[in-house]
Parts: sequence; structure tokens; C-alpha cells
Amino acid sequence: MESRLGGWLLADITEEPSGHLGPHRKPTKVEHTHPWWKVMCLTGVDYFSTLGYQPAIAALAAGTLAPIATVVLIVLTLFGALPVYRRVARESPRGEGSIAMLEKLLPKWGGKIFVLVLLGFAATDFLITITLSAADASAHVIENPFAPAGLSNQQVVITLVFLALLTAVFLKGFTEAIGIAVTLVTIYLTLNFVVVVAGFVEIAQAPSKITDWTSAMTTEHGNPLMMIAIALVVFPKLALGLSGFETGVAVMPQIEGDADDTDKRPTGRIRGARRLLATAAIIMSGFLLCSSVITTILIPQEEFQPGGGANGRALAYLAHEHLGEIFGTVYDLSTIAILWFAGASALAGLLNLVPRYLPRYGMAPEWARAVRPLVLVFAAIAVTVTIYFGASVDEQSGAYATGVLVLITSASVAVTLSARRHRQRALMYMFATIAVVFVYTTIANVIERPDGVKVAAFFIFSILLISFLSRVNRAFELRATSIEFDSTAQRFIDETCRLGTVEIVAHDADRLDVDEYTEKARQQRADSHLSDSAPILFLEVNVVDSSDFSTDLYVHGRQRGPHRVLWVNSPAVPNSIAAVLLAIRDDTGINPNVYFEWSEGNPLINLLRFLFIGAGEVAPVTREVLRRAEKDLSRRPRVHVG
Repeated sequence: MESRLGGWLLADITEEPSGHLGPHRKPTKVEHTHPWWKVMCLTGVDYFSTLGYQPAIAALAAGTLAPIATVVLIVLTLFGALPVYRRVARESPRGEGSIAMLEKLLPKWGGKIFVLVLLGFAATDFLITITLSAADASAHVIENPFAPAGLSNQQVVITLVFLALLTAVFLKGFTEAIGIAVTLVTIYLTLNFVVVVAGFVEIAQAPSKITDWTSAMTTEHGNPLMMIAIALVVFPKLALGLSGFETGVAVMPQIEGDADDTDKRPTGRIRGARRLLATAAIIMSGFLLCSSVITTILIPQEEFQPGGGANGRALAYLAHEHLGEIFGTVYDLSTIAILWFAGASALAGLLNLVPRYLPRYGMAPEWARAVRPLVLVFAAIAVTVTIYFGASVDEQSGAYATGVLVLITSASVAVTLSARRHRQRALMYMFATIAVVFVYTTIANVIERPDGVKVAAFFIFSILLISFLSRVNRAFELRATSIEFDSTAQRFIDETCRLGTVEIVAHDADRLDVDEYTEKARQQRADSHLSDSAPILFLEVNVVDSSDFSTDLYVHGRQRGPHRVLWVNSPAVPNSIAAVLLAIRDDTGINPNVYFEWSEGNPLINLLRFLFIGAGEVAPVTREVLRRAEKDLSRRPRVHVG
């Protein structure tokens, strides 16, 4: 039973998670592409579904100033986030997003750790999208007048049921996402349009409501300048309305390009992504403004408070009040469906994002190459978050906004640096200004709602811990995605093999003096009792970036006086030596011998040096790598230490 379950969980395991492992990867499958507007709907189940709770959150945060604060949000959407992500789409057309742009700016371990921190915020964004959307879907179930009275105290249970259904979908397989998304988005936006029109008709028939609203604003906040100032201050609480931009970039590989698109110049795909981002932003901006106006004017402020009928469901409240219970129930069902499927969109993004980086860093366990175990892990985290927050939309909004804002801020910084690198001074200043605004918004949100940072810190700590434990656990793998010998290296090996033996002497790449080779050869012949006639090949590994994990090895041959040398650039010395030895064995049929000197210094310190700088305790680690890679002792290259 246990093996059957394990086989099912790992049935879709692949050497290349999400098709993004290694610079010379081969795609595991051909990805189907779709028109940009269909892919927009896939992003839209996350982005557009925020209409289910955004107007209520705006009213709760800004009160009668909600429409003005929403205008601030729209301005920042259209003239801040949209230009930033249009640039990100051009810079990362394969869906890497702004994280990959920033990864290139910091070298070695600094860049890796920075990416892991950003992945923590991305996990906050996507996972809270799942739990918050499910919580709001359950609120729509409970508040429906046809719902049984006993459900009113069961929001956590209902939310957990939605999470279980979402998990079941992904455990079975997620294939028709775009088709479902197009249907859900079309129905949902149509129903919202009807509610918005009905709301404005109601306001037109009772113009005194506008007077009451403006009077309330004046009484509470004074002159218009003070209103604008307060709207700017409370705006960070509305940051949920910026959700969806990072997802829009992540799904770029799904967008259909031009017939003459190439991998290096996917012009059509980039154009489609920009249309996707612009169209989604314009549609959402229109709905955000209209919904904020009608909900603020038509719904009493007390109804937005926790426990009120409009809390987390302002448009649904209006649908029931002004269009009848039947239409309201249809609207509820549509909202429940799109909120639930928003979780599916977020989980799909998370399953695509994490394997894009962690396996390449050697920072994912073996089972993380399969989708189903990851789904169970993310589902368990989502259940924990739901119970912790009591399935409250209001309580989770801070964590959601934190994840969204950090990602958008990082994107604005990335495009600013990109414009500077390309010497586009005007664009650099524009993006820098946008970055400053988002930095302010992020800091204000963190100060106002520190729970978001706490949740993000949990995800960051978890990712860092799991990543480094996995890196240590996988440190003894071969880590070579491919091995190729140049013509000189191949000639050295072929000529050596004619005598029926291959003798390899590991040599420090920092000591390249001819006399050093001569002394090293003399010492190894004496210590290892090699005959003077036995040809020796020196093997040197130059550590370029020890933070990398797997790489292609290209072995060069060169002559140093009378000595023949094989040298290769690599992230780690012992793993590369082991990989080269096995490649020589497989190519020639002769099992090579390799000779080392014992490393000086504390063995524990040397082991740590190997884990973090790719060198250190070379001889025993090489043997351990070979032992794990080749179980047959008779076929394992022999390690000698003098």
C-alpha cells in the first residue's frame, strides 16, 4: 500500500521541474499556446476576483473617502505598475519575472539568498491569495439568504472544504485551466457590469444620496486638500487591488506569438503580454472605480464592519438588495466560483515559480520534482494559515498586501536598474519615481499591518531552511548536466588509454608553475609506486561560482612543459573530478585511478568550505560522490590519497 501511494505521488516526477532546470535543458513536453486574451482570463481569475472583496476593504479602510483612495490606486495601477510590468515582460519573455532580473544584479551567494527572500514574499502573495479567496468564497456562501442558518458559525470549516476541493483538483491533474477561466471571467464580469449599472441607476433615482455622501466627507475631513491627503495616507490598505501583475508575467510562455518568433526574439509573445497587462489593468480600473462609488454611496458604513452584511462582499450585498435574491444568489455562485478558482490560479503560479529556481540551486528535495507532493505541502500550509487567521478576509489582507507590494517594489527597482544599464535616463527617472512610491506604500503597509511581515518572515525562514538543508543533502551528487572534452583533452585521454591505464593526478588550479607539476608528478610516483613509464594526466578544477549547483562541464586540454593537463570550470571541485572520471570510464572502457594529497586544516572547516565555496576536503568528498553515483565497486574509479 505504501509503495503504491509513493508511486502515485511521484508519478509525474521529472528531471526538469517545470522545464526550467539547466541551461541546456530539453523541454519535457511541448507547451500549447493560446491567444493573449484567453491567457488574460487565466490571470484574471486572480486579478478580477478581487472585486469580490476589494470594495468592502476600501470602504472599511477609507470610509467615505474610499472612491478618492481608489482613484489613487487606479493612478498607481495605470501609471506605475503597468509601465513597470510592460518592461518586465520585455526583459523576461520566458516568464522568469522580476525576480530573475534582480538575480543577475547580485553575484554568487548574495544573489541566491536574495532570490530566496523574494520567493518567500512570492509564497506569501500566492498562498494568501489561496486562503483569502477561499475565505471570501465561504463568506459569500454564509451570507446568502438561502444558506442554512447553521452555516453562520462554520466559515473556517467551509473554507477548509474549499481548500480540500482545490487540492483534489491538482492531485488529479490541472489541464483545462484556461477554458474554465475564460468562462468564469466572462460570466463574472458580465454580472458585475449589471450590478454596477443597477447601482448607478439607483443613485440617479435618488440624487440626495450623493449629497449625503459629499456632506459626510466634508463633515468628517474638511476641505478637499485634506481629503486627498487622507486618501494618500490610507491608500496602502487598498494595495490588494494591485494583485495579478506578477502572475501576468509568469504565464507569458502560454501566450501565442508570431509565426516568426524565436526563443531569443519572441516579439509576438511580448506584444501579446503587453496587451494582456494593459487590457486587464484598464478593465479592472474601471470596475474598481465604479464599484467603490456605488458601494460607498449605497451601503451604510456599519455594514462594512466585521459581522456586517457587506463585510468582504460589498457588490454581492448590492446584488441582493437591488436586483433580488435570485439574481443575488446567481451572483454569489459566480463569485464563489471565481474566488475558488483564483486559488487555483495562485497555486498554479506557485507550482511554476518554486521549481523554476530551487532545483537549479540544488535547494529542493528530490520529491519536489513532482507536482503532487508540492501540492500537499502547499495545501497543508494553506490549512495552517486559514486556521491561524480564522478564515477572516480582513485579517489576511495585510499579509496579502505585503506579498503583492514587495514583488511590485522589486519589479520597479529591477526596471529602474535595467533602464540605467541601457542608459535610458528619462525612463530611469520615471521608474525610480515609481519605485519610491511603492517603497513608501510597502513601508506604510508594514507599519500599519505587521502581521503581513510575520507571515512573510515565516515563509522566508521556511524556504531558507529547507533550501539549505536540501543543498547540504544534495551536495554529494555529480551535479554535471553534461560533459564534453575539447579535441586536445580527447587526444590526451586517447593516447593515455593505449597503455591500458588512466592515471589522473588532482592538482590545485592556483599553482600552475611548470616546476610545481614536475615536483607533483615525482611525489605521486614515489608515494603511489607508479612506474616512470606510466603517463600522468593532471586534472584541475577552477571554481567560478560555488553558489551554482548543476552546470555543463567543458574539459579543456593544455600542455604545461612536458606535462599534460585537463582543466575545467565548475562550481565544485570534488563533484567535477568525480564526473570527469566517470565520463572517461564510460568513453574509454578503462576505470581510471585518481591521486590526491590530504587537505591541511580542520576537517570540519574543510567540509564547510566545500559546502559553501566548492573546495576544501576534496579527496574524501570525491570518493563519497563516486560511491553514491556508482554502486558497483568494480566499475567505480579508484581514489588514492598520499
